[in-house]
Amino acid sequence: MKKKIISAVLSAAMVAAMLVGCGSSTPAAPEGGAEAPADATAAEGGEAPAAETPAGEGGRVGVSMPTKDLQRWNQDGANMEKQLQEAGYEVDLQYASDDVPTQVSQIENMISSGAKVLVIAAIEGDSLGTVLDQAKQAGVSVIAYDRLIMNSDAVNYYATFDNYMVGTKQGEYIRDQLDLENAKGPFNIEIFTGDPGDNNAKFFYQGAYDVIEPYIKEGKLVVKSGQVEFDKVATQGWKTENAQSRMDAIIAANYADGTKLDAVLCSNDSTALGVTNSLEANYTGDWPIITGQDCDKPNVKNMIAGKQSMSIFKDTRELAAQTVKMVDAIMKGGEAPINNEKDYNNGTGVIPSYLCEPVFADAKNYKTLLIDSGYYTEDDLK
Repeated sequence: MKKKIISAVLSAAMVAAMLVGCGSSTPAAPEGGAEAPADATAAEGGEAPAAETPAGEGGRVGVSMPTKDLQRWNQDGANMEKQLQEAGYEVDLQYASDDVPTQVSQIENMISSGAKVLVIAAIEGDSLGTVLDQAKQAGVSVIAYDRLIMNSDAVNYYATFDNYMVGTKQGEYIRDQLDLENAKGPFNIEIFTGDPGDNNAKFFYQGAYDVIEPYIKEGKLVVKSGQVEFDKVATQGWKTENAQSRMDAIIAANYADGTKLDAVLCSNDSTALGVTNSLEANYTGDWPIITGQDCDKPNVKNMIAGKQSMSIFKDTRELAAQTVKMVDAIMKGGEAPINNEKDYNNGTGVIPSYLCEPVFADAKNYKTLLIDSGYYTEDDLK
């Protein structure tokens, strides 16, 4: 089944993209300054534009990340800062502690301090309209990073992964592992996705649900909790503790009597970690299939230990490198490279986008994807 409409402002089809993708989710360093901790910085990947001027003389770029509480944002911020500096730009990198007023204030400061381009991973997609009006009036270009900023005509470009494909790969993994085409079933499944205010969460959910919905309608997949709609399966703030609390309640109501749980569709690694914690504490049946996204260190360790089945790998180095190319083109008076001009409507129009392609990692291929590529070391995963 092809992609469904997931909101009034989103169009329904997505195209495959060109590159191999990026990262999202575990507790990291305290919030505050612009520097990510050293152990959160992945090895450099991709090629940023070669610096044509001494560091900082190419102009000022503001980079607004939502939080340091998730590993992936530390990696995104650190990779982008390093590559932008190597390309000759002065970088103002800020983390907003998952607090919208803080992010707005930080962006205002970036504008007033002379940033010519803003790269923004929004905490909430609808929360930045007013401050981005200021950016537009000041002639500042805006790149929405990974999360589409909604209902603002100040957004010039969008850099992200093919997020519908992320969900599709998760749904296909469950379909194939349970052999839903041939097995009789029924199989029990539960669904966990991300923050209701994160536009990406809708894409992850819809991509996966479009794969598994026919089997739910057929009765081959059963959601015993009855929680299927997006607003019922969303996880506030993508927080591990929120996913764990909901899973605790689902197990108590539906699986405490020994009923088998066959699969848990988790949109990312922070929700998968919460589900895993709950299962370890409360579930006595055979271990289910668990999906994830971001290849965060604790989750890769869980894959190695057999506690998590797979995780979508989105290489932060690749997305950062592509974003740096977009910034460089804008700063030099050109147009940013894009590969999608039809699928991402933010409510004011279609935003020219560049989509990187995600891949899935499991216990069989994680060494090739994560260690051989320099993303992690062996010691990181011990």
